[in-house]
Amino acid sequence: MTMYRRGMPRTKGDHEARRQDVSAAVWQVMATRGFAGLTLRAVAAELGATTGLLTHYFPTKRALVAYALDLLEQRTLSRPRRGAGRGPATLRDALLDILPLTPEATDSNRVWVSSWDAALSDPALSTDYARKYAEGRERLRARVVAAQERGELAPGDPAQVAAAAQSFALGLVVQALFDPVTFTPQRQVELLDDYLAALAAGAG
Repeated sequence: MTMYRRGMPRTKGDHEARRQDVSAAVWQVMATRGFAGLTLRAVAAELGATTGLLTHYFPTKRALVAYALDLLEQRTLSRPRRGAGRGPATLRDALLDILPLTPEATDSNRVWVSSWDAALSDPALSTDYARKYAEGRERLRARVVAAQERGELAPGDPAQVAAAAQSFALGLVVQALFDPVTFTPQRQVELLDDYLAALAAGAG
């Protein structure tokens, strides 16, 4: 990565390139060291720059944390998603997108889980996280409703089904991160399919 060199004229293209370099460095630090290892010094070392230069982007540690969380959300939302089919398949696709089934998804989940400590110690971040999870449950609820209307999932409170499905997937994420030998991608998919089969069985 190449940062701005003193004495060189700054251009809009240079600024955008520097922002991309900073984003890449922040992500690399989080992916390899976790959220606890995210410091100006670590990001500067990744960039081959000085901490003084980085204060242009992050005047405080809080600013660095906020930026890192925004970056994580952007990367998560921009990841390719599985095409939604019909019935329970739409719920399955959404839950598969949560799981650490690929190296990229594993990195994203590792960063996300390691950021919980920072979020729990900051009321504003806690509120924002609660909002994100609530929005995720609502997206799942809409898929549950569609499957129930076609008789492909058992009747019941769709919000409750969505909350349970989200909780199942997040619990599986944590287990896979801590014990990837046991919870391989194949095993994760098998467990998810067993869970969804039990939901669908009640519709028969």
